[in-house]
Amino acid sequence: MYWVTPRHLAGDDSVLAERIGDTLASLGWRMWPTARHTLLYVSPDGLCGAEWILAAYPFELGGLPVAWQLSVRPHAAFALAEWNAYFTAGVPPEALADLLIALDAREAPHVSFDGPETVINALSARGWIRDVDRPRTTATDPGLSSSVSLEMVPPLIEDADPRPDLVGWQAWAEPVLGASYLWCASFSASVPHDLVAVFGSSLASPVPVPRHTVPKNSEGRLTIVRRS
Repeated sequence: MYWVTPRHLAGDDSVLAERIGDTLASLGWRMWPTARHTLLYVSPDGLCGAEWILAAYPFELGGLPVAWQLSVRPHAAFALAEWNAYFTAGVPPEALADLLIALDAREAPHVSFDGPETVINALSARGWIRDVDRPRTTATDPGLSSSVSLEMVPPLIEDADPRPDLVGWQAWAEPVLGASYLWCASFSASVPHDLVAVFGSSLASPVPVPRHTVPKNSEGRLTIVRRS
């Protein structure tokens, strides 16, 4: 076992499904396998869903297949989600788990309480650098290998707001410039900024994370704090 940092380059150790499934089970979310060979988890109040959809291979972000989709409805009787968030394989399980814990603790998971500066402030507090041209909407890690930015929402990202040209938070890691992405995450336009801030703050946490294996394209950029 290696304890490594930074977290945003540590990958998912090929256990993203298990780690997040354990987190959801500990929160009391119920799980059903679906006919599409996916695993659907639903919160006790029926408002929040998390689905492991890698087997269904619905679409890609940055050339990587989406693995987890989060969705929130304003009322249990609503068929359509208020907002969605999507995460590819390779995303650090710790950051996604912290987001889910924060989501589960919310009384109104579809309501936004803060503005976009909440996200950038959270990243700045962890030492990430504000973009010179867009200091209020974009931050990058000191190694210039990962970014969180308010951007035009990519195709196939679903949201209750039907207007075109919406912006939503996008996050990614690119350990080697011009090479393939390590992971990508996309938040639809209506995702509350404070929830994205939780994800970003966890992503930028300096606390080492345990891994049995590390991504090949992160080698040389990770620090092994200790072995066990």
